[in-house]
Parts: sequence; C-alpha cells; structure tokens
Amino acid sequence: MNQIPMTLRGADKLREELEELKTIKRPRIIASIAEAREHGDLKENAEYHAAREEQGFCEGRIQEIEAKLSNAQVIDVTKMNANGRVIFGATVSVLNLDTDEESTYRIVGDDEADFKQNLISVNSPMARGLIGKEVDDVTVVKTPGGDVEYEILKVEYL
Repeated sequence: MNQIPMTLRGADKLREELEELKTIKRPRIIASIAEAREHGDLKENAEYHAAREEQGFCEGRIQEIEAKLSNAQVIDVTKMNANGRVIFGATVSVLNLDTDEESTYRIVGDDEADFKQNLISVNSPMARGLIGKEVDDVTVVKTPGGDVEYEILKVEYL
C-alpha cells in the first residue's frame, strides 16, 4: 500500500483515538454484550443486537486507524528546511486578490483535513496551488466558481 502523508499532530491524534477505542470503548462494549446476554433469548434482545453492531463499528475503526498508522509517512515540518517555500505541513497566510480577504491555512494529510479549522488536504486544489510557492508569490487556484488569485503573505512551519 502507498505511504500516506501525515503531520505529527495528525498521527498523535489517531494514536489517541486508537488508545481510547482499545482501552475504554472496547471493554465497555464487551461488558454491554455480556450484560445483554444475561437477559435471555438473543434473537429478540435489542440491547444485545445494538451492542454487537456497536462492536462491529468499533472494531472496524480500530482496524482502519491501525492500517493508516502502519502506512503513514509522518512528516515533522518543524525539522525540515524548506527555505520559505510552502510544503506539506506548512501554515500559509494568503490574500485573496479579488476580495482582499486574508485567510490562513495549514496543509495536512487527507485524514486530518477539516476546512472549518482551516486544515486543508494536500490534495485539495488550494494546497496544490500553494505548494512550492514563496512569500509575495501570486498563485491562481482553480475553483468551481472560476479561477481565484491569491498572494502568499506568510509561510510558517509550526
């Protein structure tokens, strides 16, 4: 399987979720199943079926996280020398030249992306338009509403 780029923070967040699923949620579900079994006939036992379904989701998520972490290429941007260029993991402040609106984005892996928190996927049109650029460069990003010009104001490696 291909390597999945991931920031250090993203990998830590997945490890925390995995730990919680294995040490807190999984034992709670097992206890729920055991308790539901004590109520008798399993065919008509809604609590038992709900707990088994929850167990399936939990185990599926554990497998998904373990697969992502085993294929992750964790990139610590603070230890890289990008010479002011926009790279994976960088935090970039841009100015929309059409609207004079300033925005700040952090370029992250697909699994970490959350546009509401200004975390954009490395595979997004915005990130592709920014990668490799430097402060004061102007880039054109193709959006569904048409091409938008952005000027890069600041690049940080946090």
